[in-house]
Amino acid sequence: MTPPRGEVLQGTLDLIVLKTLDALGPLHGYGIAQRVQQVSEDLLKLNQGTLYPALLRLEQRGWITSKWGVSDNNRKAKYYSLTRSGRKQLAAEAESWERMAGVIARLLGAEGA
Repeated sequence: MTPPRGEVLQGTLDLIVLKTLDALGPLHGYGIAQRVQQVSEDLLKLNQGTLYPALLRLEQRGWITSKWGVSDNNRKAKYYSLTRSGRKQLAAEAESWERMAGVIARLLGAEGA
């Protein structure tokens, strides 16, 4: 089954969030969602019901940390940052994703197999 346009593949949300924070540093949830949408050229859209439970889960696992701050539009916002443990997890998840992408590419390229 093909996921609907804009839906994140199961198991990739953690990788996406961790990589976004690694690339840009501390961001609030809305900033993360906007960056993902921008980089994906509007193919992926993270809604609040998907993103905020993921941020909570990542924080509980010790992969990100948060602190309150003020956003660009002068509103109170929780900013998320990658931890050392989160960087290790990002490396592990990226490696796993690359392996799986290679397997899928080989399977798709296999003729008559």
